Amino acid sequence: MSRPPEPTVVLVHGAFADASSYAQVVPRLIARGLDVVAPAVPNRSLIGDAAYVASIVRQIPGPVVLVGHSYGGAVITVAGTEENVKALVYLAGYALEEGESLGELQGRFPDSDLAAALVRTPFPVEGSTENGTDVSVRPDKFPAVFAADVDVRLAEVLAVSQRPLAAQAFADAAPAAAWRTTPSWGLVASSDRTINPDVERYGYQRAGMTTVEVDSSHLVMLSHPQRVVDLIEEAVRALSA
Repeated sequence: MSRPPEPTVVLVHGAFADASSYAQVVPRLIARGLDVVAPAVPNRSLIGDAAYVASIVRQIPGPVVLVGHSYGGAVITVAGTEENVKALVYLAGYALEEGESLGELQGRFPDSDLAAALVRTPFPVEGSTENGTDVSVRPDKFPAVFAADVDVRLAEVLAVSQRPLAAQAFADAAPAAAWRTTPSWGLVASSDRTINPDVERYGYQRAGMTTVEVDSSHLVMLSHPQRVVDLIEEAVRALSA
């Protein structure tokens, strides 16, 4: 009896970051013999970003383990309805319910330190006379709020190379919740100052996920990459069982 093909791991970054936030995870997964894709998410709207990630997933032959960090958790909640997605892994992420927005989920809990560190700037929207609004983190606040246990020199680089999140993404309601039909795992960053860890716990518990807690800042993939890889490998092994 032949073994099922090993899945491709698709790593979806979150707000105020890009795919390089997985720089310590990717080599470990490749060394494990797994195929990895780490796309650049536009961070323009939840609906649009999920559609973009879904378009990448559809082009991958075979099963996919879809991993989402932070806002990327909301993205995989929607994009994870693709037929070849066989597992979801949330890293300090938002596990939205169908019909729920980021703003609604966050609004159930006290603000994290992020709320006071945000900067809003206008950007032109093609085909519209109205500007959009980009949301980013004040560079001087970024290391403490986002990356407290990451080398400060790296955190300073990340602070000035952020990929902002359009405000629209906070308002979009998730049209689907893939965790309802797909096995899911969740990592809580218990020292997170970007997302209230109780937001993470609530979403994971509501979804009935297998959950682990790591004493980490928001950027758990850089500060505790092996713990992240271990959780992804747990999802991979479950598909082969």
